[in-house]
Amino acid sequence: MTTLSIVIPALNEEDGIASIVDRTLAVEPELAAQGIELELIVVDDGSTDRTAEIVQSYAPKVRLVQHEVNKGYGAAIKTGFQQATGEWLGFMDADGTYPPEAYPAMYEAALREEADLVIGSRMAGAESEMPLVRRIGNVFFAGLVSFVGKTYVSDSASGQRILRREALKKLYPLPDGLNFTPVMSTRALHEDMKAIEVPIIYHERAGRSKLNPITDGMRFLKTILWTGLSYNPVRLFSAVGLFFLAIAALVGVVLVLGRLSGATTFHPPGALALFVGVVSAVLGVSVYAFGATFNSLAALSRGERAASRIDRHFGWLGLASIAVGLVIALLTVILNAANWDLGRVFFYLLGSAMFVVIGVQLIVSWVLMRVLEELSERAQLAARDLGAEAAKPVVEKAEAVFASAPANEAV
Repeated sequence: MTTLSIVIPALNEEDGIASIVDRTLAVEPELAAQGIELELIVVDDGSTDRTAEIVQSYAPKVRLVQHEVNKGYGAAIKTGFQQATGEWLGFMDADGTYPPEAYPAMYEAALREEADLVIGSRMAGAESEMPLVRRIGNVFFAGLVSFVGKTYVSDSASGQRILRREALKKLYPLPDGLNFTPVMSTRALHEDMKAIEVPIIYHERAGRSKLNPITDGMRFLKTILWTGLSYNPVRLFSAVGLFFLAIAALVGVVLVLGRLSGATTFHPPGALALFVGVVSAVLGVSVYAFGATFNSLAALSRGERAASRIDRHFGWLGLASIAVGLVIALLTVILNAANWDLGRVFFYLLGSAMFVVIGVQLIVSWVLMRVLEELSERAQLAARDLGAEAAKPVVEKAEAVFASAPANEAV
């Protein structure tokens, strides 16, 4: 018989813990009809009220695990997972906001879809009493996780889930705080795990929530971004790079149209626009190139090979950019010799310098990524020919490049 171990982390929940325990135990017959044995574990995370005493009264139906001091929401769940015996693991909050009645449907969906992770979504159409501020925040973070992971999720921070025990090998390490759930969502998408969502009915807790929208929101943002950067950094860097390139393109079009209309001198607004355009163009290419290189490093550190992208064309694009810059510089010299003053040719001189700098940046990035590609291939061949242990020195040399990457990227 398959066992589903449900972990409930609890911190000073004496007013509601009995209710959520009773409701969870009440779904045991429905789970049994699906061939599931329920194991319920409550982790008291350093409570100073009667939470542990109330849970203890449910023994032996409910196992109580205690932290002597408060270690955090995620730490409590991980402690529960360590104590659990089930092939499937689940968790939910102790405040009665999440419906334990949804577990049979979540498990049925997991089997039907052959999923590794099932998320109870508060944003998938079912009734939800989530406050407006938290709803807006959840939409933002779900969108960010979806963008970073290239797979849509509607509720990245849901506190009700079930997952296969073997999935922990791919998901760990996970944080100890309230950011446990968004990091789990981000890792699941990047580890190619099959994650699905099941709509659940969500009720807002009575009393004050332990979630601080500002401090915890900033922690969510930081951990989602850093987790995404460790898997697919080019996705974030490319978005930033394209933003700067769009600004540069807009400024360039405006300035060129101004020149074509007969303007031959720069006024302060035009000079500022020129500065913004040149800086944005260099920043856009540099940020994207760094992200592509970072992507290769991240893949190499996992023993993988980064997928081919536009960065494979950086070499000839860099040479073309330098050539354009040199041609513009030559034309500027010719125009200056034809009695054009410096004020008229300054625009072209700055554009020439921009194309040359961008070209050098692209070539340096292309060379660095080809070196990383060579190191990756050597590591894979060594692992094949000599075994994993013998290949370690090659892999270590490849990873050492990571530390020097920022210096190599500088132009």
